[in-house]
Amino acid sequence: MHRAGVWCPWRRNFTSTAFFKVLNPFFDYFTTNHSNSINYATRGTNMNKISAQPNDRMYIATIPLCSSILCISIATILLAGCSAKPTESEIQPAVLPANISEQTISAIGDNDSAVIVDEVSKIEASVAPAGPVSNRAIAAGRAEARQTSEMVASGDRARIARFNSVSSAVVHNELEHEWLNYYPGHHLVVNTENYTRLNENQIKRVSESPVSTFSIDVDTAAYSNLRRMLTREGRLPPFDAVRLEEMINYFDYDYAAPDSLTEPLAINTEMMVSPWNPDNHLLMVGIEGFEPALDQRPNANLVFLVDVSGSMQSADKLGLVKQSLHLLVSQMSADDRIALVVYAGAAGVVLESTSADKKSKIRQAIDSLHAGGSTNGGAGIELAYRIAEENKIEDGINRVIIGSDGDLNVGITSIDDLKELITRKRENNITLTSLGFGTGNYNYSLMEQLADVGNGNAAYIDSLSEARKVLVEEMQSTLLTIARDVKIQVEFNPAVVSEYRLIGYENRVLNREDFRNDKIDAGEIGAGHTVTALYEVSLKGSRGGMIPDRRYARSDVETEGFSDELAYVNIRYKLPDADRSTEFGVAVRNQIIDSENLQATENIRFAAAVAGFGQLLRGGKYTADWNYNELLLLARESRGDDEHGYRSELLRLVELAKIL
Repeated sequence: MHRAGVWCPWRRNFTSTAFFKVLNPFFDYFTTNHSNSINYATRGTNMNKISAQPNDRMYIATIPLCSSILCISIATILLAGCSAKPTESEIQPAVLPANISEQTISAIGDNDSAVIVDEVSKIEASVAPAGPVSNRAIAAGRAEARQTSEMVASGDRARIARFNSVSSAVVHNELEHEWLNYYPGHHLVVNTENYTRLNENQIKRVSESPVSTFSIDVDTAAYSNLRRMLTREGRLPPFDAVRLEEMINYFDYDYAAPDSLTEPLAINTEMMVSPWNPDNHLLMVGIEGFEPALDQRPNANLVFLVDVSGSMQSADKLGLVKQSLHLLVSQMSADDRIALVVYAGAAGVVLESTSADKKSKIRQAIDSLHAGGSTNGGAGIELAYRIAEENKIEDGINRVIIGSDGDLNVGITSIDDLKELITRKRENNITLTSLGFGTGNYNYSLMEQLADVGNGNAAYIDSLSEARKVLVEEMQSTLLTIARDVKIQVEFNPAVVSEYRLIGYENRVLNREDFRNDKIDAGEIGAGHTVTALYEVSLKGSRGGMIPDRRYARSDVETEGFSDELAYVNIRYKLPDADRSTEFGVAVRNQIIDSENLQATENIRFAAAVAGFGQLLRGGKYTADWNYNELLLLARESRGDDEHGYRSELLRLVELAKIL
């Protein structure tokens, strides 16, 4: 049975819930006393959604005059109060990261564990929502608190100072989140970017762990992503967004190259004195992949998988995706094939697999894309792989290229479930390249892991120039895999080396026994790719060691016949169509290194500069007093031949980071 009530235009359209909670009793009074003349079509808790038929509306004139005056007076007063917008100072942020007090900093200096523990407890307890906020906002606040508490517990004064300097910006973001509740017309992007948690590799003692094993990594997304944060957003990247191996491998190095695709990899090694610790040395392990001539590239079957969900509706997302794909289309030949699949709430085929000589048709399909809806990435991946399988080219390049911000919210959204899906699909020799786009919700963690399990590579496209680098300049290495499941194993000679630390590759570290297990997945190398890894090593008898000798450690190490070797580097890989791995290695000779690094090549010196930059961005746990000025000097001196200006750009990033 419908209840009686009164209709008035300002009541139907007003949006303040608090307003109606106060006003409803007065309406209930009048609806009770005038039920014979007025009927509601609908009544619910949200009064602004009431709909009434024209014939049912009874205007205020039908109510007794005194009642009308009273109702309108109350409404006017409440309307004025509800419409008053609070100042920014009156808005309480939903989640506030705790600032670290001077008392705590002093306690860290005095090693006062009681105060430190108390501060950690306060930080972790302080993160609670002060109102109805999203789960993602709460999670972001708790992540900030966790990082803060870890800094306090570790006593890292440099990181504490940096955190305090940016805490006001974090608070401002939360104020903006609350402000949007009162100013719904304002556009606001809440930062929900996602990065995998990393713990830096620890120093290892050779007498206890002489062997280091890891998978190679040719991804470059982390470097262009932190460039975006520094240059476009004017902020330092979060620690977990700084991937040292991806920064180092963003750049090419002048290594000796292999001769053919049958033996597609060559190992290069070099040493220098560590720039941040003169008592230690850096060992560089560089791999160069064979690059066939462009006219020898196999035919390609490509499926563009484009995220057209609502979150992609901006120029630096879908707009840049379309521009980037146009660049790649221009590089394809008549024997290549291109299909276009999109996904939002559901997945669909925009362009069936089409010969790449029909460029006008392909470009028209790309230009027709528009964003809107939710994001069902799982359905899109399933469909893209099916199209790729239906048009597979034997002995050719068969690859899905996904362009997305990685912000999945319907269908399969679990990273583990998506990885399992792609792992099944890669068995048919169809690889996956992930291209990340956008800011504010970029899911680096997802995009990187999808490329890893898809036997492909991950890049982040922050500009059309970066798209040109990845899809035009480096098209061969992006599309053509020359070696699969590439693993590196370095064994250090305990008679020469006392300690070592692998710089980067934290999420690529393998167990020693994984090296010869062909079932263990590892990274892929594309045509012409260079892969570089750096170790910081302490030689026997040097002052650079950090781990004291064990009381009962054996000192009689049997290394007779290998006294001239510092380490041995083994590489293991599979050819693209092979099931069994090939293995080969080289010895690293023990040699005297001049303290000024006068004989060191630009390869190792520039790689050291990039590695040092990444370590400083992470807080400089192992760089002692080395600073940005010394970094700039090293990078300038080792810049070398910089055809495209990428190394010069690094200098500009360092100068920016220095003042942020």
